[in-house]
Amino acid sequence: MIRFFTSVLIISFIITSCAQKKGHDYVVTIKTDYGNMVAILYDETPKHKANFIKLAKEKYYDSLLFHRVIEDFMIQGGDPNSKKAQPGQSLGNGGPGYTVEAEFNPKFFHEKGAFSAARLGDQANPAKASSGSQFYIVQGKKYTEEELTQLEQNIQYGRKNQYLRDVLGLPECADIRETVMEKQREGNSQWLQSFFEQSDTLIQQFKKEYKPFSFSVEQKARYMEVGGAPHLDGDYTVFGKVIKGLEVIDKIAAIQKGPGDRPVVDVRMFISVEEMSKSKIEKSYGYKYPDSK
Repeated sequence: MIRFFTSVLIISFIITSCAQKKGHDYVVTIKTDYGNMVAILYDETPKHKANFIKLAKEKYYDSLLFHRVIEDFMIQGGDPNSKKAQPGQSLGNGGPGYTVEAEFNPKFFHEKGAFSAARLGDQANPAKASSGSQFYIVQGKKYTEEELTQLEQNIQYGRKNQYLRDVLGLPECADIRETVMEKQREGNSQWLQSFFEQSDTLIQQFKKEYKPFSFSVEQKARYMEVGGAPHLDGDYTVFGKVIKGLEVIDKIAAIQKGPGDRPVVDVRMFISVEEMSKSKIEKSYGYKYPDSK
């Protein structure tokens, strides 16, 4: 309880201390030997935005590695243990000693250039809390409409199946669970399939947050146009976007990797943040803010 309360205080302080002027925003510049990437962070994910800005201002990220790189997927960094890591050393478990509460927003998804928070897996982290410092930038790949439709169905099936398993494990559902187990012993696949298809109401009775998964029209359009990693949507917090230097992601993703998808030649980052007016950001980088007239 003490550790959790401390984390809340830390994040609350960060948000207060990193407030920006009205009509202004922060520009994040990530310098590498392969070129620079420029990103903006979303106001709608305030805890992630404030935390990242605080760490960047403290030079926390300077000289850290992109320690995990997978072509057609993403490049990941932010592990403080990578700063002085030896060749071949396993990385990916380091952080500042706290996590950041998940801030999922359906407006933001894993298109190419998405700036997202890494985290521990669901089994050890059911709340899907983000790493305090590790992040990844999406490269992904382009999809056809047919591929997205199939992926959408696969994601919905997997998530619904997990929700249903959780619900059937509740004491209140003991009778239903016993019936399902009986039908499984009988091998009554037709009944089981029908039960699964009609189980949305049962799931929502106990899991108010559950709703069938589907990609928005905008998501499908972007995944077909620029690509991304749609299978991550709704599971990891997207809190920003690269607005210049997408080609740098491609260069880093293509380099030779060793065990653990770590680049054979170290790829270091140096991150700076600069506050400037939104109008200047739009003029300098061609990014259009949604609320801009």
